[in-house]
Amino acid sequence: MTAADQTDPVVRTPYGAVRGRYEQGMAVFRGIPYAAPPFGPRRFRPPVPPEPWDGVRDAGAFGPTAPKPPYSDAFAQYLSDPEVVGDDCLNLNVWTPEPGPGARLPVLVWLHGGALTRGSSAVPVYDGRAFARDGVVFVSVNYRLGVEGYGLFPDAPANPGLRDQLAALHWVRASVRAFGGDPDRVTLAGQSAGAISTGALLAAPQAQGLFRRAVLQSGPPEAGDRDKVRRMVRRMATRLKIPATAAAFAEVDRDLLLRTQAEVGRLSSPVLGGPAFGIVVDGDLVPRDPLEALVDGEGAEGVPLMMGWTRDEYRLWLVPGGLLERVDRLGAVALAGAMARCHCGHEVVRGYRALHPGASTAEIVGQLVTDHLLRNPLQRLADARPDTSYVYEFAWPSRLPDLGSCHALELGFVFDTGEVPESARLAGPGAPQDLADAMHSAWVRFATDGDPGWQHWNDDRPVRVFGDGPPHVTHGPRDAELALWAADPTPTEPPPMTPAPAPLPARTTELRSVVRRLRLPGAVRRH
Repeated sequence: MTAADQTDPVVRTPYGAVRGRYEQGMAVFRGIPYAAPPFGPRRFRPPVPPEPWDGVRDAGAFGPTAPKPPYSDAFAQYLSDPEVVGDDCLNLNVWTPEPGPGARLPVLVWLHGGALTRGSSAVPVYDGRAFARDGVVFVSVNYRLGVEGYGLFPDAPANPGLRDQLAALHWVRASVRAFGGDPDRVTLAGQSAGAISTGALLAAPQAQGLFRRAVLQSGPPEAGDRDKVRRMVRRMATRLKIPATAAAFAEVDRDLLLRTQAEVGRLSSPVLGGPAFGIVVDGDLVPRDPLEALVDGEGAEGVPLMMGWTRDEYRLWLVPGGLLERVDRLGAVALAGAMARCHCGHEVVRGYRALHPGASTAEIVGQLVTDHLLRNPLQRLADARPDTSYVYEFAWPSRLPDLGSCHALELGFVFDTGEVPESARLAGPGAPQDLADAMHSAWVRFATDGDPGWQHWNDDRPVRVFGDGPPHVTHGPRDAELALWAADPTPTEPPPMTPAPAPLPARTTELRSVVRRLRLPGAVRRH
């Protein structure tokens, strides 16, 4: 088709027709509502279908983003988070090379990260053009965030943000064929909070059959502590001088609620814990802890999984605002806090020092927490489903000082969007295109046929490494599993990790002390 032939594409959805745009040969539809605006009487309630419309709805621009506080200045220099104002925030975007029901192309549905409090599908790094260019229909989703999406109230169902994502998957099932996609070849993918959400939906009984494959990047299946979420809600209610109920919160001005949420969540951190919003077991959509359910073989039977992390995840949590240096200055106190966070004893730290003899205290703390939060649970899931799991590590270090292979750095390579300025905020100048080609093509291959191009998980535990010299696969367990063995290498085989935690009351006191002394900047949390 020539440029002269490319009039604006129009596709009919179950709720009405939408008009997109052709951009660089790909058809793009932005801001399509998959559910009604979640405000007014629908605030804090499960999503409901959008009102059908007459005529053709314009889908040329991104729709409203979910209400969210901005990143702190320390993080805004690295992370882009556009805001589009409006109520109709339960919307999605579609990139497709061939709009029309006959194409039957594979589909990738993307859930963004942002600690369930920030982020959106409008982040420029998440542009889906390269996936469409390579024959994949790409769908990116907005969903409710923070207290609007994950507040826990006695008078409202839990996890409305996760229920939004489920509603988006139902929309894809019903609508994507008209955009050139195959509803039976859907891959659900996410990074950080988006990966945690993907893991929850993998285990959710109500989501079974809505997707065929899944990608979890830098986030494991998990259910948060209900008490932590309750504490967030109660602290917000105390500041607002209202009851801790959905009915009372629904009467609060949206901007005031965001400011209060940001103030109360200032000390939340993946390194040291603290009250935060998260997906919780609700007896319905999340009947039990998702990781435990999946390890036990419940849900997602036969669904291939591609799972990965970056080598230095923790550096995005510790570098902005100078937290890395503060952890080093605290030394043993910071280590005590990390051990409390990870429920392990001094012998594990000795093992990490044996593995990394030149590492600083902050680096030991960071790798310890990275293993506890990400590598261990993802490897545990792969161990439970070896024949259908593929594991990788992103190891290319940013060209910016101190970031290393940090959390979220890989996204510009996954999306092949290294040319956009927002990718350079983390990668620096001159990111290697050949690495983007390798990373992006692995995701395309997995979405297309379930095989990203390396050996599935087995007793050798192969990990495909991207960006550490020539392409290669490493074998063997990661740091956390080797730590005890390295501390006492007499056995010929690494034992299972069974750390002995110190007495909890004393360690809890240490952890609280560390939180106070670090003066954590806003938004230091999983991206």
